[in-house]
Amino acid sequence: MRCPFCSHFDTTVKDSRTTDDLSAVRRRRQCPECGNRFTTFERIQLRDLIVIKKDGVRVGFDRDKLARSIETALHKRPVPTDQIERMISAVIRRLETCGEIEIPSHVIGEIAIEALYNLDTVGYIRFASVYHEFQNVEDFINFISNMSKKELHL
Repeated sequence: MRCPFCSHFDTTVKDSRTTDDLSAVRRRRQCPECGNRFTTFERIQLRDLIVIKKDGVRVGFDRDKLARSIETALHKRPVPTDQIERMISAVIRRLETCGEIEIPSHVIGEIAIEALYNLDTVGYIRFASVYHEFQNVEDFINFISNMSKKELHL
């Protein structure tokens, strides 16, 4: 593993442990050249997923992009980091086991929005406002109104 600070090629693992949800191995590493420490995560990847964007362009699935958008929606919300990680891992597992290698971006969005709905309603609304491209306050009001009706029917 290359050191992110000095680019030295050989780093040593000081500690390894699994994450709380057992979806990854967390490794603490140290560079013998500069002495800096950093953390890496090793995750199981069942297959390389391809995302089909709205315009038809195909790009490789980026876990970090999904994680950033979910973390942005949950910014300053009382949701523990390990719960967020478990949710992201569950979304990815669902994508990897759906049987398709090429997945339309709207399917990823729908799975993420469903997971957020079950985790934190404010994060769900924030994510939905970007995902559904809300243009004004009325869009928020209509969405929340429909959400309230949906909850009554559950």
